[in-house]
Amino acid sequence: MVAYIVRRVIMLVPILLLISVVSFAVIELPPGDWVTYQIENLRATGIQLNEEEAERLIAMYGFDQPSWRRYLRWMEGILLRFNFGWSFQWGKTVNELLAERLPLTLLIAILSLIISWVLAVSLGIYSATHQYSILDYVFTFFGFLGLATPGFLVAMVLAWYIFKFTEFSPLGLYSIEYMGEPWSTEKFVDMLKHLVLPCLIVGLSSTGALMRVMRGNLLDELKRQYVITARAKGVAETRLLFKYPVRMSMNPVISTVGWTLPVIFSGEVLVSLILGLQTVGPLLLRAVLAQDMFLAGSIVMILSVLTVIGTLLSDILLAALDPRIRYEGAAR
Repeated sequence: MVAYIVRRVIMLVPILLLISVVSFAVIELPPGDWVTYQIENLRATGIQLNEEEAERLIAMYGFDQPSWRRYLRWMEGILLRFNFGWSFQWGKTVNELLAERLPLTLLIAILSLIISWVLAVSLGIYSATHQYSILDYVFTFFGFLGLATPGFLVAMVLAWYIFKFTEFSPLGLYSIEYMGEPWSTEKFVDMLKHLVLPCLIVGLSSTGALMRVMRGNLLDELKRQYVITARAKGVAETRLLFKYPVRMSMNPVISTVGWTLPVIFSGEVLVSLILGLQTVGPLLLRAVLAQDMFLAGSIVMILSVLTVIGTLLSDILLAALDPRIRYEGAAR
């Protein structure tokens, strides 16, 4: 098992380097740069800059250098000092901005993933074992409804209804009376109340797809010969269900971790904008609009790395649950 994990980690090194190149290239694709963006904003307000001043700003921020040199300088800071660069828009290091926004983003992502998996697996098992029942149709309907409805629309509707009927505003991370106040039990409880809505919305966005995958896989397993034989021998239905069919049906669900993590992170962008949460999503949007290259490139690279990490986690979980996977290489 250890050798399997080591091989998988070594294989990720060239992939991560390629991701860094692609992330930087994507940010460099739009014409212009942050200085050009700022100069155009100043000229739009009536402030004119001469060409010498514009060239001085471009040289000061290093935009007169070729792209490959800026990329090497960026990667040198990341690899040697774990420094993701400077945010021109915010006047801070990218590390400071990520340290402010990333913990809340990770908290929402982890809670949303837990909600999604618990609901998808439990509802998928029930739908498969009660095929064509009324609740099976109900769960399927709401699963497709969740897939078809944008998360930001659900956030707007639910936030309005919550405020109308409870007079509690779910916008932001804290209520107005707790902003700027030191940590206390009341402030922590208030934060949890504000986290319920975004975690539910982001988590439910991927629940429908996972539930359908779990339902379909379990239906296939329940028709296999070993299940029929075990049932004929008198094995208890609950033990029979969870010992093999559910365990085997979890393999395709676990393999979706690789794309579920970045989907959750990208799905919280509009939800965070609607609900006024200070997460990485709105930060990325502002960075792209302002062409803040180091900030936008760092966030894009982190989201891409999450896909790779999610794939690695799914491979490790699959190897732990299914011995055939980790012993496949040894057999060859």
